[in-house]
Amino acid sequence: MNMRRALNNSIARPEFGPFILLVIVIVVFGALNPAFLSPLNISNTLTFTVELGLIALAMTLLMTSGEFDLSVGSVFGFTPVLMWTLVNAGGLPLELGFALAMLAAMGIGLFNGWFVTRLKIPSFLVTLGMLLVVRGVALVITDGFPQRTWDSQDHWLSNLLVGDFRFGGFRFYASLFWFAGIAYIMHFVLTKTKAGNWIQASGGNPDAARARGVLVNRTKVWLFIVSSSMAALAGVISSIRTSAANPNSGTGYELEVIAMVVIGGTVLTGGRGSIIGTVLGVLILRVMRNGIVLVGVPGLAYNIFIGAIILGMMALHASLDRRHVERGR
Repeated sequence: MNMRRALNNSIARPEFGPFILLVIVIVVFGALNPAFLSPLNISNTLTFTVELGLIALAMTLLMTSGEFDLSVGSVFGFTPVLMWTLVNAGGLPLELGFALAMLAAMGIGLFNGWFVTRLKIPSFLVTLGMLLVVRGVALVITDGFPQRTWDSQDHWLSNLLVGDFRFGGFRFYASLFWFAGIAYIMHFVLTKTKAGNWIQASGGNPDAARARGVLVNRTKVWLFIVSSSMAALAGVISSIRTSAANPNSGTGYELEVIAMVVIGGTVLTGGRGSIIGTVLGVLILRVMRNGIVLVGVPGLAYNIFIGAIILGMMALHASLDRRHVERGR
């Protein structure tokens, strides 16, 4: 009886569905193409997973509080453009350029949070407008062309963010450990701290949360700042790794990130989120994109698979929620 109860509890968790789906995807693509499980391909998949993953982690907290941030893709492209402009044209050290660019990104998040909480404008509209503004500024700065960069691979900041090393046939970047560490911290915050309770309460029932002393507006403003900061960090990591700062980088990332978060079990209306589920959602979509290419399916079909996965996972989560409610009666 205890084992059955434990099994039922595991199935009811939002991470169960994404975990099973990830296992199925890996097994299927591994069977279709043995190169899928090669050290080189696994290393490449993990490398690209980090950059979208960092944004998805912050988006999980924000969506749990009941808000969205559609400007993350533009911030991803804008921040490295600003950093390299300050370094190349302004003659600033890389450390200072990085710090100023990150502060600018935090300012974008603060602006989004202030508009949403003070002016009571839906976050969808505020961040959609910011998406266009930030992308436009990046294009104006560069005249629409990729920003010239210099080889910073030997710089301590570059090594700290994207330094690489090999283990057997695998190649790992330092950014993977940043992603793992930040995921652990955010999971701990969301599940074990007062701040996590405030985040969930802000999305579940803001009015009741305020009545209990939760600083809903302040919580949401900080989450918008974190969202922009993670998008900025991901953009800088990408630019250093690829030695390029393209003003169009990150186009469409906002929707893909939201898909990762939803697949992981975070509720669109707020009140419940899962960092572990988001990590699984990130892996599912990145593995899916990689596997589709390896087995010869046209890359344009990727959106079809993603749409089907989102619909299927939302149906699964809704079914599990309904089952949980019925058991509680």
